[in-house]
Amino acid sequence: MTNFITGIIGIVLVVGFLGFMLVWVPAPPLIIIVIFVMGLLIVDFIKSLRSGNGR
Repeated sequence: MTNFITGIIGIVLVVGFLGFMLVWVPAPPLIIIVIFVMGLLIVDFIKSLRSGNGR
């Protein structure tokens, strides 16, 4: 449960930072990169929860 809570907090903070950055620099290549990286972040978070890493 700790991994879930800290993971959600981390994801929210990263999304907030990258969202703020995209507001200031609305370049299409940057938007594509940020969306791709966020997708990888979510996939890795889900895989780590399913495998039970960090227990």
